[in-house]
Amino acid sequence: MNTWQQAALAAEIENQAQVPVLSLAASASVRPSRRLGRPTLIQMGSNIYEQVRCISAIVRSYHWRGVIAIYEDDAYGGNAEMLTLFSEALQRVGSEIEYHLSLPPISSLSDPRESVYQELLKLLSTQSRVFIVLQSSLPMATHLFQEARRMDFMGKDSAWIITDSISSFLDSMDTSVIPYMEGALGIKSYYSKSNRPFLEFSAQFQKNFKSENPEENNTQPGIHALRADDSIAVIARALERLASDDTNTPKMMLKNILARNFSGLSGNIIFEGGDLSNSNSLLFRIINVVRTGYKELDFWTQDLDNPFRREGRDKNSSRNTTKVLDGPVIWPGYLIKRVPKGWEMPTDAKPLKIGIPAKTSFDKFVKVDEAEAEADKRYSGFCIDIFREVLKILEQNYSLPYEFHPVIGTYDELVDFVYNKVITPISSL
Repeated sequence: MNTWQQAALAAEIENQAQVPVLSLAASASVRPSRRLGRPTLIQMGSNIYEQVRCISAIVRSYHWRGVIAIYEDDAYGGNAEMLTLFSEALQRVGSEIEYHLSLPPISSLSDPRESVYQELLKLLSTQSRVFIVLQSSLPMATHLFQEARRMDFMGKDSAWIITDSISSFLDSMDTSVIPYMEGALGIKSYYSKSNRPFLEFSAQFQKNFKSENPEENNTQPGIHALRADDSIAVIARALERLASDDTNTPKMMLKNILARNFSGLSGNIIFEGGDLSNSNSLLFRIINVVRTGYKELDFWTQDLDNPFRREGRDKNSSRNTTKVLDGPVIWPGYLIKRVPKGWEMPTDAKPLKIGIPAKTSFDKFVKVDEAEAEADKRYSGFCIDIFREVLKILEQNYSLPYEFHPVIGTYDELVDFVYNKVITPISSL
């Protein structure tokens, strides 16, 4: 099943008979199956909670203050919890979701390209240009990136981050699709590529894949293939134990599955409270999508203080979250020498809005004269003069159109007006 909600629905049906349901789909909760009262539902997939922690660490490392969250609606109501987890993770690093864009399930669309285009039009009025694709099917992600590139949402000052729901398919994705994603950062579940079981499995997988898809160059097994193999191994080991047990029941089968601990292709298979434990010290690879595929930049660990770690470093050595990833990163628009600002520059159509107090007790700092016909003379005072002098320096490199918005009210109300980005001044509310 493609989503955790679909797996949960299947588990609801099987609960009475105590038939185990193993799900490879990503889950949103920290301990989903136990907390939601579904004892037969076993998590074998990634946990979105760990992924949003990883994304928030990346956002913090580049000092982006606002992001746009994009996800494909799963029609099962699982997105609310995912957004809450992401919002809380961002708040802990001093950032926030400026806007969240919900794309309809692709199965419900007669013209996916046009639908995605209409949805992306909603982002033209937003300032943030840091796009986080939290959840999406591969067909929807393909349309999303094609339209985003066509509409110039992948310019030089934008940043895109994709989760495991997309990046896990990069190993076997159609190579004609990958260039549309060029410049995006991605999170991929970590697994060792150097041990003997993986090398043997990979060789057989590539042989089979190539025979069935001779036109494809990407033939590496991804995390889904590894976890599918591990799931079969879990069931096989449980059946072996069940064969030697007099109590041959679905309940005993579930107990045997949860008791199986071994080293699988995707990592250590250890169940904790009914769900796959995040026992691996390295949880995710941070990758950069390039035209020919992707390159690995760094690792992310469970360490709250220092989650980034370089490959080949001693395991006791780690990186601080205020530092950027190992690189160099190729950003959208083939930006290499600097980090994207992550926000759109003001234009005449969308100028900077500067909130200023309309009534002050000392007008030598700020004075608003609404009777003055010329805009330059309508606003005066020491603070206004300083603002304009600073702007002269900045405009040597940037064009920064702006508008003053006088506000009648307390200083706290003015701060709230700016923070909430309220278009209508308090004086007219």
